[in-house]
Amino acid sequence: MSSTDAIPFRSSRQPTLVDVAKLAKVSISTASKALNGRSDVSAKTRQRVVAAAGELSFVPNTLAKSLLTGRTGTVGLITHDLEGRFSIPLLMGAEDAFGLNKVSVLLCDARGDSIRERYHLGVLMERRVDGLIIVGARPDPRPSLGHNIPMPVVYAYAASDDPEDCSIVYDNTSAGRLAADHLIMSGRRHIAVIGGDRSYGASVERVSGAVERLQEAGLEPAGGRPYFGDWSEAWGRAAMHTAITQHPETDGVICGSDQVARGALDTLHDMDRAVPSSVAVVGHDNWEILTAGARPMLTSIDMNLEDVGRLAAQRLAEAMDGKQSHGVEFVGPRLVVRNSSVA
Repeated sequence: MSSTDAIPFRSSRQPTLVDVAKLAKVSISTASKALNGRSDVSAKTRQRVVAAAGELSFVPNTLAKSLLTGRTGTVGLITHDLEGRFSIPLLMGAEDAFGLNKVSVLLCDARGDSIRERYHLGVLMERRVDGLIIVGARPDPRPSLGHNIPMPVVYAYAASDDPEDCSIVYDNTSAGRLAADHLIMSGRRHIAVIGGDRSYGASVERVSGAVERLQEAGLEPAGGRPYFGDWSEAWGRAAMHTAITQHPETDGVICGSDQVARGALDTLHDMDRAVPSSVAVVGHDNWEILTAGARPMLTSIDMNLEDVGRLAAQRLAEAMDGKQSHGVEFVGPRLVVRNSSVA
């Protein structure tokens, strides 16, 4: 092969901002401004710089950029939700809010262990993340991490017990009201209320909201009181059996979770009470693996967890820019109507 046929040599060196500026025929500072979306660069110049970067397959040096901006482009999300049932929707909402290719979210599972939480906190601080989202194990107030952490912190799903912190939580009281309102508007007048574990604030608040809405309509729970137990299908079956046996006029039921509602549906089938023509059923959480597989498909109250994550990310981004929010903000519920409560 002659010298004129030789394959051109390509350097294995990664292209730099200097190379981009040289190819685009601009200064290094202008190339940097163009690639970082600064407004003091003309559209024509920005287009030329972006084209040069693409031609060279230029990848910005994240470390160098972080030294210039004081940002790493990462935030940490520490969760205590072992199954991912609550944390994954929160994570998706947070990533949507931060925007693709702008901020990366590092997910750490503390597994309900405060020592493990502190370990993950230390690791994320060593990585110099720009902020933290802390997702609680259950929707009850949790201990604050304090105010000596060198980056903003937002609490999601479970509020911090410090009112000076920023917390984004789901409105369980409004969820109970929404479930009751749906059944009332469907013409039901003898509505049983089956809560979950009384030790959970969410269970008490959902029941409280439902009872409050019933009272506004001049009604009371079937049997004169709500039922509390646990978050299981077995409890739903037992409570529904008690309600129907003692109060056969029951024509609607509000359940504290979809698991409880699935158990209630089992009992109604066993007792030949048609759903929804005889008894309408509403659950909570809108956990699709339970709602879609129910017979009939289960009406449920959705917690809008992606919106919780989205708002938490927005508040964190604001705090990272120096605008710190304080106190608790609520995200409202959404009713998802399926066959178990159609009028």
